[in-house]
Amino acid sequence: MATVTVRYFAGARAAAGRAEETTSAGRSLDELLADLAERHGGRLVPVLAVSSFLVDGVTCHDRHKPLPAGATIDVLPPFAGG
Repeated sequence: MATVTVRYFAGARAAAGRAEETTSAGRSLDELLADLAERHGGRLVPVLAVSSFLVDGVTCHDRHKPLPAGATIDVLPPFAGG
């Protein structure tokens, strides 16, 4: 089975309860996010709603395009700091 790796940063890591996980490839980012929201429940949903997403280090602009096998998706919630 072809997979993608999802890496969670900062508040996304806390909400998901893990730093990363693998899941099946071939779905769009929107489909993947719906699956992650269902899998991890209410704490992750609001974080995903305000996060940015990188696919292999590049900002994802087409959330309907299938994710390639072997891709790494970074979930980046807004960061605070100075």
